[in-house]
Amino acid sequence: MEVSEEGGAWTIKTSTTLKTMELKFKLGEEFEETTPDGREVTAVVTFEDGKIVTVQKAKKEGQKSTKSVREMNGADEMVYTMTVDGNDDLKCVQKFKRV
Repeated sequence: MEVSEEGGAWTIKTSTTLKTMELKFKLGEEFEETTPDGREVTAVVTFEDGKIVTVQKAKKEGQKSTKSVREMNGADEMVYTMTVDGNDDLKCVQKFKRV
């Protein structure tokens, strides 16, 4: 995962062996996005208490809205946590280590 900022425009690039995803945004500005699982959402990204917080609101009825939090755990690990609105028991946690 690569996170960069230039002139107020942020980019988060996530690469795996199967796919590369790139998210471009400005903090606090709403934008339209198609998620990797195909949902059409309205998203906004903020910076809260040292964490990058993304809220995605689903446009279509019946689809899920999510909240993602990216935070550093020391200098070499980023923890990415995603929750689904309305389902407090479900949580996805990914950990990325600097190599």
